[in-house]
Amino acid sequence: VDQRFGADAPSLLDLGRAVRGLIDHGGLPARAASALRGFLTLIEELGETAGTLALHEQVEHAVEHSGLRDYYAKEKGEKGQARLENLDELVTAAQGFVVEAGGEDAGLPEMAPLDAFLAHAALEAGEGQGQAWEDCVQMMTLHSAKGLEFPLVFLCGMEEGLFPHQMSLEEPGRLEEERRLCYVGITRARQQLVLSYAESRRLHGSERYNVASRFIGELPGELIEELRPRVMTSRPLYRAGPPVAAPSPAAGNGMAVGSRVLHPKFGEGVVLDVEGSGNHARVQVGFDQAGAKWLVLAYAKLQVL
Repeated sequence: VDQRFGADAPSLLDLGRAVRGLIDHGGLPARAASALRGFLTLIEELGETAGTLALHEQVEHAVEHSGLRDYYAKEKGEKGQARLENLDELVTAAQGFVVEAGGEDAGLPEMAPLDAFLAHAALEAGEGQGQAWEDCVQMMTLHSAKGLEFPLVFLCGMEEGLFPHQMSLEEPGRLEEERRLCYVGITRARQQLVLSYAESRRLHGSERYNVASRFIGELPGELIEELRPRVMTSRPLYRAGPPVAAPSPAAGNGMAVGSRVLHPKFGEGVVLDVEGSGNHARVQVGFDQAGAKWLVLAYAKLQVL
């Protein structure tokens, strides 16, 4: 630093000033200087807009304008897709993050929401992991669970579009691979297995309404003990008598609970409930972007996907 800025330069500089000084004094090759100049401009622009946006909007803005999403979109295969999903989940985590008040009362300086979110993420990254002999929950992927067994196993996120993944639904070979992976997860349980799914989930920054994974419907009904909360929009997977893997459609319209539909204005959604039949039938649809709405079939112009 002293060689570039002279003997009177301060001994310590923040990173931004140091980089700016190197660029202005010709201390970097032209290509590197151009790239760093663009990066500094990006940081300045993000700083200017941060104060006018909500926390999750700040994160979304940074992800979009930094070029990260476009960069990983060019990466082929599951690795690139996983990175894109991680970016989406970062936005989701920011949207669900709640800044706890009371910092000033405790004698601590009050942090900006973004600073608090980043500090929370840094503190939570791996510091709460339990040891093998501790009484705790072991979290792992299905791939890493191969060869292991546990008295109690939870398989979470058993929803169409999540497990099996939406991309696998379009490729029969990949769908079979996920079915085998589900079998691996099921057989990790020695005594008890709990399968769970969410009717609505905030995924990739948006609210989605889901139906149970087809893998649950493929299990023998007599082996399933279904536990449901008092308020639930979908119907039971299994009823008394022969196992029922899917609800019956309303008479005369072919619309069933769990059907994926398309509306010309509200876009795609999932049928949550059906009332009546024929022209007087109406359906409740949980749209991916517009939320839940009741529609009369005679006028709704719904298309079953």
